[in-house]
Amino acid sequence: MKDATTLLGRLGLSLIFILSGFAKLGAGYAGTQGYMEAMGVPGALLPLVIAAEIGGGLAIATGLLTRWAALGLAAFSVASAVLFHFDLGDQNQFIHFTKNLAMAGGFLVLAANDAGRLSLDALLASRRAAAKAGAR
Repeated sequence: MKDATTLLGRLGLSLIFILSGFAKLGAGYAGTQGYMEAMGVPGALLPLVIAAEIGGGLAIATGLLTRWAALGLAAFSVASAVLFHFDLGDQNQFIHFTKNLAMAGGFLVLAANDAGRLSLDALLASRRAAAKAGAR
């Protein structure tokens, strides 16, 4: 059960980043760039944001380099909360702020544990162990 729930948790955490990254590639690019600039963040950083969302999201979903991806997306989530959703008097912004902190918490739990047996990390680790055992 732990392996299945870890996989489902990874998929749940990654989905918002993958979908958001792909949405920014299309019609949402100019709007997102303008919003970033309005909040004092250079719009030229948007390609890096998209790469972090899609790349990090896919890494979490597949369980590849999971601890690093989880730490990166935890930092991304906190930075996004502070930079874009810190108007805590606005109920909508408060919800987005706390959602980002909750996602960061989930990523930190994932980083502290691991991706589970249903992951590319586990597959690669078992192959390394088999190769090491065969070399003896």
